[in-house]
Amino acid sequence: MPDPATLPEQIVRFSELPARKPHRFALEPAPEACAAVAEALGIRGVRKLRFAGDLAPDGSRDWRLRAGLGATVVQDCVVTLEPVTTRIDEEVTRAYRADFAPPEGPEVEMPEDESAEPLPAALDLAQVMIEALALALPPYPRAPGAETGEAVFTEPGKTPLRDADLQPFAGLSGLRDALDAGAAEDPDDPPGEAD
Repeated sequence: MPDPATLPEQIVRFSELPARKPHRFALEPAPEACAAVAEALGIRGVRKLRFAGDLAPDGSRDWRLRAGLGATVVQDCVVTLEPVTTRIDEEVTRAYRADFAPPEGPEVEMPEDESAEPLPAALDLAQVMIEALALALPPYPRAPGAETGEAVFTEPGKTPLRDADLQPFAGLSGLRDALDAGAAEDPDDPPGEAD
């Protein structure tokens, strides 16, 4: 994670928050902090970054975070390694539950609320912002016009298997072509009749 000295301090202690009204926050890291975030995420750059919303009481002991994440990021194209700039606008929701128990056992059912997490004593909003940005990054950024080529490998003397050959109806096109060729050889015979 980035050096905490370069990020704005945004530690929130739930015990110090008002129990009846939302706590509003807005993070807009300076350029040097954005550079640290980019380095931590392994991308070329973060040009703009904003994380704003509120932490609101949710029942008597739980809290809910609702925020908007806005960012302009620069990543390497997965094909050409050229810089690719992407605008990210995401809604971020987290539910901090006082009675949260992590699922245990070999088979685990997904919880009803996937945003639920244990209620910590203190929450670092900067780390929530970085985590949300990491989840929102495009996994395979591509520069305009960048296409991946088809690599074909096989043993010498054998016909290579291509992606198109694996399509469910790929064999039918060959059968259709053979039938069309047979019909073209003897145009006087009606289809389906043998000599």
